[in-house]
Amino acid sequence: MPDPTFRVTRPPVSGLMRPSRRGLILGAGMAGLVAACGDRQKAEEPAPDAPPVPEGPPEGSLAWAIAGSWRSEAERARDEWRHPFETLRFFDLQPRMTIVDFWPGSGWYTQILAPYLARNGGKYVAANVQAGLGVDPVQARLVTEYEKVFGENPRLYGTIEFSDFGPTSGPVAEAGSADLVLFMSRLHHWMAAGIAEKAFADAFSVLRPGATLGIEQHRLSPEKDQDPIAASGYVQEAYVRQLAAEAGFIFVAASDINANERDDRDHPFGVDTLPPMRLTAPQGQPPNPNFDRTEYDEIGESDRMTLKFRKPE
Repeated sequence: MPDPTFRVTRPPVSGLMRPSRRGLILGAGMAGLVAACGDRQKAEEPAPDAPPVPEGPPEGSLAWAIAGSWRSEAERARDEWRHPFETLRFFDLQPRMTIVDFWPGSGWYTQILAPYLARNGGKYVAANVQAGLGVDPVQARLVTEYEKVFGENPRLYGTIEFSDFGPTSGPVAEAGSADLVLFMSRLHHWMAAGIAEKAFADAFSVLRPGATLGIEQHRLSPEKDQDPIAASGYVQEAYVRQLAAEAGFIFVAASDINANERDDRDHPFGVDTLPPMRLTAPQGQPPNPNFDRTEYDEIGESDRMTLKFRKPE
């Protein structure tokens, strides 16, 4: 479009100086160009009643679920350490999957996966702690609160299917119905309870052939001896692979998505000394106000292995 501050000074038209035919043609062409530029500018301007362009990720996408306003600030703060987008992509998450999450705890991953699957025609199964088997009151209350939070808001979370997993539990869901099973930092609890092998067997049963088992777990240094009950919360990667192989799984890949090289795994109250638990005294004892947490808070959350296994076709 011509610069409006630019002016062309023309000599007055007289009988001795008339515009040539070529000049008239060029003048008409310039006028048409100016009009065309004006029309294009009008076309590019949005109509006054056009709907606003939505901000943020598209609804129903994984990025949308992670950015969800329903997630608390405390949950969002852990994204730095848990890397939900990268972790779930590593596990080959797809929109219409049926996912079984063993012992989802307070629902950190449920807050992401349940809305995502609900918007895309998928299904989320929460295999919670088996009730009535000496579960401590705190854990029992956690399960009750979990089912209340996620069972009473189907508009956001969809229809979650609740089942349980424990020493004498039956199938967590219909055999061969799941596309993805998740063990998210729970294996050390099952080792302590003597049901780690059962967890892998139950996962193998519920997965369809070719489907995925995704594991995130606090990682013990390979130089350390494996405690059979994993009292520190840390487990050797080789031991996890062995348990999976014994259950029939094929190892696919490992990732350092959730690695933390600052974690030396040497903490007075095991892995729970670190965030988010931040213990200052042994589990079950009152907090110690004199305990200096500085070095443990600087470490951040634990060093974790992230492993992917497949059930054979």
